[in-house]
Amino acid sequence: MRNSLKIFTAVVVVITAGLVWAWPYITMEFAGSAHYTEQDKREYEYYTPDILREMPRISPRYDFDYVNVTGPGAFIHAVSFYDIDDSSRVDAYLEIKGYTKQKECHIKAVCWQGSDSEETITVSNLKEEKIIQVAIIYDY
Repeated sequence: MRNSLKIFTAVVVVITAGLVWAWPYITMEFAGSAHYTEQDKREYEYYTPDILREMPRISPRYDFDYVNVTGPGAFIHAVSFYDIDDSSRVDAYLEIKGYTKQKECHIKAVCWQGSDSEETITVSNLKEEKIIQVAIIYDY
């Protein structure tokens, strides 16, 4: 009887430790949105696609957003650069990565298309606020 209690306690401790470790990832998996910075390591590693991780930081002040859109489903990953109104370095980076600037865009922005037909990148210049926002939209 005593041995079985020790085994049961050990199993409960291991399961609890596993849940404590995994809980932040479980909540991120089911989150509808997130706002974070590069210093928020767990969120940055989980939500940020490589194209945004490798993008030049054109301003010292920037942050990231993630949105899971329901309905016509889409995942949106974005970075906003503040106190800047020149997106030429972002444009050059996207060209180097093989993206092509599109003639038309569904929003007031410049749309870029790569080899993945379900991925669109938008570069918005919000001149009044001096913000450059780069969003990656994955349709699913």
